[in-house]
Amino acid sequence: MTNSILIVLHLLSAVIWVGGMLFAHRFLRPVAASQLEPPQRLPLWNGVFAGFFPFVWAIILILPLTGYAMMFGIWGGFANAPLYVHVMNGLGTVMIIIFLHVYFSPYQKLRNAVSTQDWPAGGQALNRIRAMVGWNTILGLIVIAIASGGRYLG
Repeated sequence: MTNSILIVLHLLSAVIWVGGMLFAHRFLRPVAASQLEPPQRLPLWNGVFAGFFPFVWAIILILPLTGYAMMFGIWGGFANAPLYVHVMNGLGTVMIIIFLHVYFSPYQKLRNAVSTQDWPAGGQALNRIRAMVGWNTILGLIVIAIASGGRYLG
């Protein structure tokens, strides 16, 4: 696969993931919280995550595969890669770990709470997801800034 295709796949994956988190966290969440009670809000979020998370699963496979392919294809490995590439790799790894935790812990609790209509437990799970998605959004924006300007930072 050529470097240009790898870069396009890598960037589109990052933008879809981070853009989806930014939209959900900064725009959808405040409106849903102000207009919907838990019996409506929690199933909405459960549905949003059920639609978005399959994309994130694909993305967390595409990003490392394309990133490491470029790491070895462009720089010949980790030793020759510039610092900004290592920072992106580290922060991206942290983001993937956060997603895995969200998916396997609070998201599963949210799903169970919605299925049993346990709105307090669902609210707790959603608050946990909200906090972690907030951090992942910040990390994602930092990674995008590093990716777009890193080679110019010296």
